[in-house]
Amino acid sequence: MEHNEHRQPQSPQGEAWNDVLIVGAGPTGLVLACDLARRGVRALVVERSPDLFPGSRGKGIQPRTLEVFDDLGVLPDILKWGGQAPVGMTWLDGHRAGEYRMFEDVEPTEDAPYMVPWTLPQWRTQRILLDRLRALGGDVLFGAELTGLTQDAESVTATLVTAGGGGPVTVRAGYAVAADGGRSTVRRLTGITMTGERVDPTPLLVADVVIPTLDRDNWHIFPPAADGTGFATLCPLPHTREFQFVAQAAAAGGEVTADDVRSLVAAATHVAAEEVTEVLWASDFTVNAALADRFRDGRVFLAGDAAHIHSPAGGQGLNTSVQDAYNLGWKLAAVLRDGAPEALLDTYEEERLPNAAAMLGLSTRIHRGQERRGAATRQLGISLRDSSLTRETRTGLAEDALSAGDRAPDGNRDGLRLFDLYRGPHFSLLAVDTPLPERLPPLPGLRTARTGPYEAYGRGLYLVRPDGYIAWAGSGGDDAGTGELCAWASRVAG
Repeated sequence: MEHNEHRQPQSPQGEAWNDVLIVGAGPTGLVLACDLARRGVRALVVERSPDLFPGSRGKGIQPRTLEVFDDLGVLPDILKWGGQAPVGMTWLDGHRAGEYRMFEDVEPTEDAPYMVPWTLPQWRTQRILLDRLRALGGDVLFGAELTGLTQDAESVTATLVTAGGGGPVTVRAGYAVAADGGRSTVRRLTGITMTGERVDPTPLLVADVVIPTLDRDNWHIFPPAADGTGFATLCPLPHTREFQFVAQAAAAGGEVTADDVRSLVAAATHVAAEEVTEVLWASDFTVNAALADRFRDGRVFLAGDAAHIHSPAGGQGLNTSVQDAYNLGWKLAAVLRDGAPEALLDTYEEERLPNAAAMLGLSTRIHRGQERRGAATRQLGISLRDSSLTRETRTGLAEDALSAGDRAPDGNRDGLRLFDLYRGPHFSLLAVDTPLPERLPPLPGLRTARTGPYEAYGRGLYLVRPDGYIAWAGSGGDDAGTGELCAWASRVAG
């Protein structure tokens, strides 16, 4: 995949109207834009930079995010251009000291076909998502900086300064979403504060470098000295010439030069400075964990790093950001296109804020060596059982039984792959070892299917949300619970 020139959308003039204004064209903003575009929602994506983010920063894609990308139609390219993380190789005094497994070896199963974290530089992920957005009829307005944002009961009004000049322009939208990163302008303009802590007193540097003399068979790990300083890694990025270099830095802030990176590579590894033939991108930062006090202010929502910042340890940040967008997209579309009550949007913060808080805690523990990567980092076990949107009507379930609020497993039964049923912007009603009810819930585009027994589910009726979680579950067998199911549907449809 090559870096293509962007097809700039026409700059907004006057008070152009959009359903949703998305500020930021990182993974969060692009996933949300793709999800809205396939639902027929008009979204304007604005990005202050003149191009997509150029670095590898969020290179780890967790299994749950692979399922999201499957649904969005980009998984073939994600798999094509990525790869499994290579086995770690620790080095000591310039010699190989032994292998280190970054992740558990877990085999895919019928109900969870993607169990291996995937490695893909962030710039490539964003290019794939932008290509998908364009295929869906959308695009990004690059070189457009948000300088003002106000809202009233009916809309938000944003002031943009565009690279083309000609003075500020204003745009109006039904809602605005902050996907503009940890230093979010939208968050500042809405006055939402963040609460957090310093995770590590030592800053980190991340850079993309080319080192032709270093083998690409391993993720090279250089342990810290006895005083805890000097840790570094060099991870080969699939289908590129690049390594992602991560190391403790003396200080953060200011411009990082190529010579700075070369010097740090030489100081932290056995690789000489002159062996680093190219430095393609570099950034340094302090390692903090912070959570926005709220994810919504009226018609403005925070998502991704604008809502939560964290240690990169464990590879959770980009993935949690994608889950934010995936949760919010179908809810915005339900309100804007299907007449769902405005109150549905309150469930975004209700569901995502606790999950983001848990991710921050997990990332901090992994950074400090208190927990290893494992089932939690794969994100397949995230549950919405406590959500006000979740309704489980069965009683006497076993403790480990699939329940409303859980992720809907994949499976192949009676010639049907369940992820094929769920893929797309719709609800799905699955009857497992029980008949479908004659009276169906009034949900737009509802898909239905019936299968024989499947242990991963157990007998029952399962209403699966557009984001792949079970919203409602009942025993099936008759229409006794259908009225309650239809009543539930009134929460997400007019």
